[in-house]
Amino acid sequence: MTAASHAQVAAFLDPESETYSYVVWDETTGKAVIIDPVLDFDYKSGRTATDGVQRLIDFVSEQELTLEWTLETHAHADHLSAAPFVKQQLGGKIGIGEHIREVQKIFKEVFDLEKEFLPNGAQFDHLFTDGESFKVGSMQFEVLHTPGHTPADVTYLIDGAKAFVGDTLFMPDVGTARCDFPGGSATTLFRSIKKLLALPADTEIYICHDYPPAGRDYEFCTTVAAQRQSSKHVHDGISEQVFVTMRNDRDATLEMPRLILPSIQVNIRAGEMPPADEQGKVYLKLPINQL
Repeated sequence: MTAASHAQVAAFLDPESETYSYVVWDETTGKAVIIDPVLDFDYKSGRTATDGVQRLIDFVSEQELTLEWTLETHAHADHLSAAPFVKQQLGGKIGIGEHIREVQKIFKEVFDLEKEFLPNGAQFDHLFTDGESFKVGSMQFEVLHTPGHTPADVTYLIDGAKAFVGDTLFMPDVGTARCDFPGGSATTLFRSIKKLLALPADTEIYICHDYPPAGRDYEFCTTVAAQRQSSKHVHDGISEQVFVTMRNDRDATLEMPRLILPSIQVNIRAGEMPPADEQGKVYLKLPINQL
């Protein structure tokens, strides 16, 4: 059995990218974190907006919470991060796993980024190491390095009871994350998932995306027990070899996410846009035949 937790969770769905963002707060102190906030982005026009993330900011204000962190589970490939806007409006620090530096190094070359962009993680306020712990109010956070989808994925485990797993796992009837992005590995993902599924059976798992099959509404929370019993990709009895073969074969059939090119080059900068040119205009790059 997991320990008792004072952590309260509010989930916010971005329908466009099918992403869940979370406000998690300590009911005893009002201290809070936001996990994986989304910046609205219209690909056709190149325009950004903050309507979606404003719902989270309004919630924090209405509940009279104090934001201490904006936490990223990884550098997302399907939406732009709204972390800078959250920080501007509510304060707090922006954190991500320390292996973001590997992702930055890979994509600095892919996008041929300016020489001033250093793949050292300094764009974020804090880089978490595997096993690092910290407190927000009375909530105890442990950071678990869970790579595979990307080299930098982390899970935030709160009070040993609630695991925010990013893209590593989806709902049991959807399965697991793809591993065909640069630096991804199906073998590594399987081992990361096994680490998560070794947590107590009643540990709650909060996912970052849901792609519900026909007839089911969007959901965002499952458990270790449910994953072990009925995950279509990693239920008990599935071997590493079977999983890796399945995952690699499936990934070979998938298209790239619609927003991967704008998302990655923004998210490795902690959600900031590239530097403006001499006229004050900001541009994103479109690499040809590289992904």
